[in-house]
Amino acid sequence: FQVAMSEKGRKNETFGLYLLLGGLFITALITCNLIANKFVTVDLGFKVFTISAGVLPYPITFLLTDILSEIYGRKKTNAVVYTGFFASLFVLFMLFLGSLFPSIEESPVSDEYYNTVFQNSWRVILASMVAYLTAQLVDVRLFHFWKKLTKGKKLWLRNNASTILSQFVDTTLVVLVLFVGVIPIERIGDFILDGWFFKVLVALMDTVFIYLFIWLIRRRFSLKQGEEIDFL
Repeated sequence: FQVAMSEKGRKNETFGLYLLLGGLFITALITCNLIANKFVTVDLGFKVFTISAGVLPYPITFLLTDILSEIYGRKKTNAVVYTGFFASLFVLFMLFLGSLFPSIEESPVSDEYYNTVFQNSWRVILASMVAYLTAQLVDVRLFHFWKKLTKGKKLWLRNNASTILSQFVDTTLVVLVLFVGVIPIERIGDFILDGWFFKVLVALMDTVFIYLFIWLIRRRFSLKQGEEIDFL
């Protein structure tokens, strides 16, 4: 009975961690969509990057999918990716719905301000959704490709190789959908390179964190290298 309870408690705990990581992923993703319209400059000393504000939290989503992929496997990670996609569509629909009703005189936020901040154009919505789903699925697929190729070793390789390639896909799709026919092609190239290079730097820096998180999770649940959790 104690063994059964222990096993049940372990499954509950692993499922709870899965929900936590998935929740953080969806939160970061939705934040990206809400602030994507603002473009900013980020000065790192050696280079000044011109990027969408949505790029700032976006690398966190790739860190989380890599952790999920390593611990829970491809199918459960893809389930989180699809959930994030539909959650984003729901948020965008609610923002659109909010724009249909005129604000009252006492409202601290006028229709003009609301629409400026939240009423994304079709280009932003299309760019965000297409790039997100494509890049995340590419990231998960590449992560497991490298995991299988290295037989569960070299976590740093699959973390960075999958993220760097999928971030290039994401950045290119977003910038092309947003700006083709709007700004000169040379400027589009600058936006792609700036956004991608910034994401690459963040991906390289988060290698330390993924090793730390994976080590803590493996230690907590007594997992062997390359072993995945099945909480069903």
